Amino acid sequence: MRQAHHPETGEIALTRVMAALSDPIRVGLVRVLADGRERGWGELRAPVAKSTLSHHLRVLRDAGLTRTRQEGTRCYVVLRHEDLQARFPGLIGTVLAAAETDDVGHHVGLRDDPDAA
Repeated sequence: MRQAHHPETGEIALTRVMAALSDPIRVGLVRVLADGRERGWGELRAPVAKSTLSHHLRVLRDAGLTRTRQEGTRCYVVLRHEDLQARFPGLIGTVLAAAETDDVGHHVGLRDDPDAA
């Protein structure tokens, strides 16, 4: 697998971040990852096919919202909260608060059994 590109903090563009956050599934993924823990892709639960989930995770990564790491055949993802806070102070907190208030992305979560994926 080729190495994934992650934009440097200064390269993260507001328009790409906002475009990535325009989908409820991606907002839900950000909500799940907001706890700061690195998660294996198999831990994530969303009402979409695995290929579609992979697409959503790639959009988040390409926009600079997440960082992906591969370890053998497993992939892990983490929210780039510190980088986003440095680039756009308060943005992620505001998005998360609005998502909570409006219940956006509530259908995305974590699997009970990560090995079941």
